[in-house]
Amino acid sequence: MESKGHFEFQEMAARLKGEAALLTGDGLLAAEARTEEAEARLCLTWHAVAETAREIRQLYGVAG
Repeated sequence: MESKGHFEFQEMAARLKGEAALLTGDGLLAAEARTEEAEARLCLTWHAVAETAREIRQLYGVAG
């Protein structure tokens, strides 16, 4: 899976695409932006869960 930074950039780019869609009135572009932003947020959530699990394993000395 790509790095957390990759998805942070993807989320930012999707927001900019959404703003461009609002300015131009392009509904298809707006839909793409919403989809890309949702995908980025989902992947960032996955990274947060994985990091939390790593911290818990480290805290309790569990291999994993």
